[in-house]
Amino acid sequence: RARAMSRTRETTRGRANARDVATTRSPVRRARDAVVDAIVSLSHGTGRQTALQWLSLALIVASALMVWKSLMLFTQSESPVVVVLSGSMEPGLRRGDLLLLDNSRGPSEIGDVVVFNIRGRDVPIVHRILHVHANSPADVGSRLMLTKGDNNFADDGALYAPGQRWLRQDDVVGRAVVFLPHVGRLTILMNDYPWFKYGLISILGFFVVTGKD
Repeated sequence: RARAMSRTRETTRGRANARDVATTRSPVRRARDAVVDAIVSLSHGTGRQTALQWLSLALIVASALMVWKSLMLFTQSESPVVVVLSGSMEPGLRRGDLLLLDNSRGPSEIGDVVVFNIRGRDVPIVHRILHVHANSPADVGSRLMLTKGDNNFADDGALYAPGQRWLRQDDVVGRAVVFLPHVGRLTILMNDYPWFKYGLISILGFFVVTGKD
């Protein structure tokens, strides 16, 4: 009888230890099982269900493109939303701030914060207009502008393309009319770490395609 009781206690302890291990590992197992179930569901799903899932992803992409094109039409800017990537405009604008641009209110003036392109550079620059020269206010084509970062000691003459001393209105992408602090931090992460961008896009696409709603 004593031996039977001892065996019963050992069995009970073993079950308790197994329960503790199962409880400790359950979150990891649940996450793993969820991913496996999603993959199995996608691979064994009906053709109609799979088609609807891919259609949902296509509709999300199309909606984003429609919103972007509508902003371009409304603001008359080729890039209506930009993110500040440097500290050259501090303290007014900081790295990670989101800017909404507008190019529909006539030519830019002294003091305007503008985003402009430079020949040979892929990333536009966000700086303030320091000087403007024009034959007449109505002659937009003859306007010459010099810009400078609020946090820089010198103007942008050295940043322009070789042989270029002034900006023209055609170089201006848009005038900053709205800014949202720190909203563009995620964009900076995706710009600095491409693997983060592709990973985030892959995860979002995976959940959209495997979603059952």
